[in-house]
Amino acid sequence: MKTVAFVPIRLNSQRVAGKNLRPLGGVPLMCHILKSLTEVTAIDEVYVYCSDESIRELLPEGVRFLRRDPSLDRDTTLGREIYDAFTAEVEADLYVLAHATSPFIRPATISEALGKVLSGEYDSSFSAERIQTFAWYEGRPLNYRLDNIPRTQTIEPVYIETSAFFIFPRSLWCGQGRRIGDRPWMAVVDRIEGLDIDYPEDFAMAEIIAASRDLPR
Repeated sequence: MKTVAFVPIRLNSQRVAGKNLRPLGGVPLMCHILKSLTEVTAIDEVYVYCSDESIRELLPEGVRFLRRDPSLDRDTTLGREIYDAFTAEVEADLYVLAHATSPFIRPATISEALGKVLSGEYDSSFSAERIQTFAWYEGRPLNYRLDNIPRTQTIEPVYIETSAFFIFPRSLWCGQGRRIGDRPWMAVVDRIEGLDIDYPEDFAMAEIIAASRDLPR
């Protein structure tokens, strides 16, 4: 059973300029998730999938560089185009798709999720944040009734996918184009582990967290 992790990297980010290489805790943002992946013993290979070879010198020990076609750097590129291209080049039984924008995911969290899939009990895994509050969707309450307001401690929680990682077998992606199967293990993370850097204010929050943890890698 070969397990390969890959982190797609694009250097021309629109919302936070240069965020993947921007220093966080003394090292480029992308290095945090890459270092975490190298610490998961069940992962056989860790790749950065990027069109710019200049990042090679920044990669943590044990991380491989795979050059992708620059056409995949367009703002209109879909994630599935990137995953299709990578899985066509690198064969594996299991893939761990991870993102540089989630710097605080712990190796233990990834390792536990991977173990659940390797056990055969679950066909995939993904990280999610548990939100236990009053939620609305399409103009209506999602998890409570307006005429029966519960305490927040007892309200039905909702779960939000984070971008930290998805674990899926080759057969699921190549056969159905899905990164989450019918029997997924949901790796529930707290707000810090689940932090996803999409906007400048997210990076500002990450810097505060990193400073409080003295987190250089």
